Amino acid sequence: MERISSGIKGLDDLLNGGIPSGHTVAVIGPFGSGKTTMAMQFIYYGLNNNEKCVYISLEEDRDSIIKTAKEFSWDFESHIDKDLLLVKLDPEDAKSTMTRIENDLSQEIADFGAKRVVLDSATLLTMMFQEEHEKRRILFLISNAVKKAGATSIFTGESKPDNPMVSRDGLLEYVADGVILLNQIPLKEKYELRLVLQILKMRRTNHSRKMHPFYIGEKGIEVLAEIDLL
Repeated sequence: MERISSGIKGLDDLLNGGIPSGHTVAVIGPFGSGKTTMAMQFIYYGLNNNEKCVYISLEEDRDSIIKTAKEFSWDFESHIDKDLLLVKLDPEDAKSTMTRIENDLSQEIADFGAKRVVLDSATLLTMMFQEEHEKRRILFLISNAVKKAGATSIFTGESKPDNPMVSRDGLLEYVADGVILLNQIPLKEKYELRLVLQILKMRRTNHSRKMHPFYIGEKGIEVLAEIDLL
């Protein structure tokens, strides 16, 4: 089986060598848990290995994405329109976003030759629609667009406030081949939050099901794969 490195130190060890090629992986967690950082690190690893990458954003514009990446010394700017395609979808215009996803996006990704794709975030995408069937449809459309292009992808999503084990609307998990949960747990003695990661599912591969701590440093995320909290 062909595998794609996540680019996250320690995470590939938990995935038996990496993400199966062509998978869509949902990275779910609360605000501030490192979802966007993980997605950007996944893209940057690809750029450093001469892979074409597509970053689809509903929140950050071009300059903001470049600036966020620079905080970790990741040079996105020099790759734009060469190895990196930035796609901005308008979270306030459901009709135009639906039209672009339905008609153009799959071809854009395929024509660019993307090996890696990020959608940040799926939660903002589904919040544009009122009915559950519309939310499901838009997620399946964009997931199929990525798969049709043969790319491996990460879709970020907010977790449900009263149940951090699932996405906010409970839909993202159903279009994903894998689900990685990020969370923050309180350390009683130190009065601080510990970042933890757990792989809830990953089709067609063995993987750790335990909870592992991780930290976000100057070079991004590192998972402490040798330590488990279960």
